[in-house]
Amino acid sequence: MLFEYKALQNGQKISGKMEAESDKEVADYLKANGYFPIEIKEKKTSSFEGLTSLIDRVSARDISFMTRQLSIMLDAGLTLIESLDIIYKQISKPPVKKMLSDIQKTIRDGKTFSQSLQPFPRQFSNFYIALVKSGEASGKLDEVLEKLAEHLEKQRVFNQKIKNALIYPTTIVIVMIAMIFVMFSFVMPKLLGLYENFNIELPASTQAIMKVSNFFETYWLYILLGMIGVTFGFMKFIKTERGKKLKDTYIVKIPMIGTIIKMAGLVDSTRTLSILMASGVPLLDGLSIVTEVNENIIFKQAFGRVSKKVEKGLSVGIAMSNEPIFPESLVQMAIVGEQTGHLDETLSKISEYYQSESEMAVKAMLSMLEPTILIVLGISVGFLVTSIITPIFTLTSSLQ
Repeated sequence: MLFEYKALQNGQKISGKMEAESDKEVADYLKANGYFPIEIKEKKTSSFEGLTSLIDRVSARDISFMTRQLSIMLDAGLTLIESLDIIYKQISKPPVKKMLSDIQKTIRDGKTFSQSLQPFPRQFSNFYIALVKSGEASGKLDEVLEKLAEHLEKQRVFNQKIKNALIYPTTIVIVMIAMIFVMFSFVMPKLLGLYENFNIELPASTQAIMKVSNFFETYWLYILLGMIGVTFGFMKFIKTERGKKLKDTYIVKIPMIGTIIKMAGLVDSTRTLSILMASGVPLLDGLSIVTEVNENIIFKQAFGRVSKKVEKGLSVGIAMSNEPIFPESLVQMAIVGEQTGHLDETLSKISEYYQSESEMAVKAMLSMLEPTILIVLGISVGFLVTSIITPIFTLTSSLQ
C-alpha cells in the first residue's frame, strides 16, 4: 500500500510518500530516522492505477540487476554517483528510474548510500541495508554488493523453482474443481433427468449423484458466489497476523509441500545469516535481521527466541536445539561452526546442502503427483461413468 505522510524534524515540516504494509510501519520508520509523525494516510488509487502499479513495479530482478551493476562499476573505480547515473540511463522502467533518482538526490544532499535506501523498505530489506552499511564502514562496498547480487540471484532462482513446483498441483486442483462444478451444475442434471421418466430402481450411487446434481442445478449461482467469497475471504484472512500464523503453522505439516516450504525457509535463513556474518555484521545484529526479514512467521518467532537466548550467553547451536523447526543437522553444524570459529562458512555450506535437498524434494513431489492425479481422476471418472451407465443396463433388462 502507498501512504502519504507529514512529519517534523528539527522544527521543519516535511512530507512524502512511502510503500508499506500498514501506517504503523510508516510511523516506525519515521521515528527510527528522527522524524516526528504528524499525519499518515493511505493514498487511494483507482483500479486502473492499482493494476498499472502491479504490472509496472520494481521487481526482485531489477534490484538484483542494479546491485550487480553497482558492484562491477565500483570495482572498476567509478564513484557511487557516477555508477548510479549510468544505471539510471540504462533502465527504461519509470518506477525504477524514479527510485534511482530519489536515491541519487539523497546522496547528493549528504546522506550515505545506506540511508538513501531506507525510504524503500519493500525494495531494500533490513538485510540489504545492513550489508551496505557494513560495506561502507569497511570500505569494501563493491565486494559486499557482489555478495548481495549473488545472494539475490540465487534466492530469485530458488524461489522461482519452488513457485513453479507449486503451480502445477495448484492448477490441477483449480481445473478439477471447475470441471466438477460445471459437470454437476449443467451436464449431469440433463443426463440423469432422462431416468426420471422411467419407473426403475436406480442404484444408490446414481441416486446420490442425482441429489447432488439437482442441488447444484438449483443453487449453482449461490455456490459460485460462495466459492468466490470464500476464496477472497481466505486470501484476506491469511494476510492478517493471525491468519499468517495459522497458514505458516499448518503448511509445514502438509506431506511433501510442507517439506519443501520448510527447506526453503532454512535455505534463506542460513544463507542470510552467513552473508551477514561474513560481511562483518555482529552475530546478534545478524540474528535480529534474520528475524525481521523472515517471511515465515514460524521461523521468525524461532529466530527471535534464539536471538534472545544468544544475548543471554548461550551459543547459537544450543539455542537452536530447543526449537523443533530446526533439524538436528543444522544444530550440530552450528555447534561445530562456533567451536571452530567459522560459523559463517559452516552456515553457507549447510544452506547449499538444504537447497539441494529441497530441489530433490521438489522433483520427488512432482514425480509422485502425476500418478496420484491420474489415479484420482481415473477413480472419479470411473465412478461417474458407472453411476450413469448402470441404470441403462437395468432399463434394458426390464424391457426384455
